[in-house]
Amino acid sequence: MAEPTLSKPSEKNVFRFSDYDCIGFDLDNTLCRYKLTEMVKLEYEALSNFLVSEKGYSAVYLLKPLEANIDFLQKGLVLDFFRGNVLQLRSDGAILKASHGTRFMSEEEIKEVYGADKKWETSVAFTQNMLEYWNGPLSERIRTVSDYFDMPAALAFGRIVDSLDAKQGNRLDVYNIWPDILDGLFHMFKREHFESNEGGYFSALKNNPSNYIHKCSNNIINWLKQIKSSKATFLITGSNVDFASFTASNCLGENWQSFFDIIVCYARKPGFFTGARPFIKVENFDETDPIEGKDLELGKIYSQGNWQDLQQFLARHTGLKQPKCLYIGDNLIQDVYVPSEYTKCDAVAIVEEQGAEGMEIEYFHDDTPIISSDKWGSYFGNGQGNVGNSFWCEMIKKHSKICVPDVEVLANVPLNYEFNAFVQDENVNDFRGYYPGCPLSLSSLKEVVKQQ
Repeated sequence: MAEPTLSKPSEKNVFRFSDYDCIGFDLDNTLCRYKLTEMVKLEYEALSNFLVSEKGYSAVYLLKPLEANIDFLQKGLVLDFFRGNVLQLRSDGAILKASHGTRFMSEEEIKEVYGADKKWETSVAFTQNMLEYWNGPLSERIRTVSDYFDMPAALAFGRIVDSLDAKQGNRLDVYNIWPDILDGLFHMFKREHFESNEGGYFSALKNNPSNYIHKCSNNIINWLKQIKSSKATFLITGSNVDFASFTASNCLGENWQSFFDIIVCYARKPGFFTGARPFIKVENFDETDPIEGKDLELGKIYSQGNWQDLQQFLARHTGLKQPKCLYIGDNLIQDVYVPSEYTKCDAVAIVEEQGAEGMEIEYFHDDTPIISSDKWGSYFGNGQGNVGNSFWCEMIKKHSKICVPDVEVLANVPLNYEFNAFVQDENVNDFRGYYPGCPLSLSSLKEVVKQQ
């Protein structure tokens, strides 16, 4: 098959913030950047302590320092629950790399388990319909660790598999450990625990927020003010209102609410973009009464809700029948794929791996060791045509306008700056939608791009 070609830039492949009437933001790992080395370590410790104390798993394996397997960590890995395997997927659902527990499998072992083409029917189905994995039957067989909040779960999963294999002296026929890990994640992030300080996670953040949260630069603050002066702005976060207020105050300042025309907390994405849950009023961090979409008000904070009612609110606020909307977020399923696929809202992807793994420009990331992996290789794949691109690389290209490592790089250019947008053509292998530079793993096209 011929190598996909590069397209020449055209007006339709140009992206500008100034072209949008309404611009929305995710909070966690988007406007609120975490100090990921400390954050991931805290998450792993809270999760592993729960699994040992509440579920009886091996302390010898689970309570080893995270640093002992730091290179096992990567966002976007997929768990094959019953086999005890951790997978890295290609864009078509085939398996690029795999481990059993934390032990990496050879090519021959992968083919023995998943077939000569390394295409497991469940992983292929996952890449074709991610919402089936989220709530449907696939969710009982497969799970991806899609952001930095659940990324440590893959290491906990791998270490538990290692411990069970060692105890039995062989592989088990079936591993049934994911429900216990899921219980641990629910316990750690349960929204009621922010106030009660249970679970170990929220209490650590509250006691020392500067250890975990980056403050936004004046550039970002001024950029948000500039956007709000000419456009409708909104915030949609999965965090409960008390935690969202805590993190936003620490990164954006005490007047953080003034940057947005409307704020939605505990949005329960991706269902926010596909469902019809009512908005709920919030008073003193407590949910009170459901409210109809027509009664949404400027400057207020709400809980839950749905995109259709929010879009109608934005239409009323702007006076436009069909305002052009953009959403900026880091979770490629919840914040990029679902808005792009199920609404008319465009998306910008925030992917810190773009900076951590290195770009074709100088860029420093504090947390490179914990979010880049020599063992798994690049988050984006190797750039050798579509067959070498990771599933996440293809999702970024298909469902986002541009991809950046952080909001700061956006705040450094004017709102009418013309970005090269991704080309929405499966036959075109064009990575110029990455700004301010292409990830090094995809840089094989560098010279071709220059020549066109």
